[in-house]
Amino acid sequence: MAEKLHFSLVSPERELFSGLVDQVDAPGSEGDFGVLAGHAPFMTTLKEGPVTVHNDGAKRVYEVRGGFADVTPEGLTILAEHATEAA
Repeated sequence: MAEKLHFSLVSPERELFSGLVDQVDAPGSEGDFGVLAGHAPFMTTLKEGPVTVHNDGAKRVYEVRGGFADVTPEGLTILAEHATEAA
């Protein structure tokens, strides 16, 4: 079984997601990026677009507008200016 990534998505209103996932794809201000467990640490700003959470063959999509993504050895945290789960 592949190693899981701890992912947390937080907006000013509430925490939308927190848990272990396979991969997260996000809209970085300098280009879209994907994060898996063990990714090198980095921080970037986000542009408007989808954050796609991949887990056990399923996908969940959240729409974000601005914010920051922080990848650390502990996982990925996205602090979004605005975020909602896509319909």
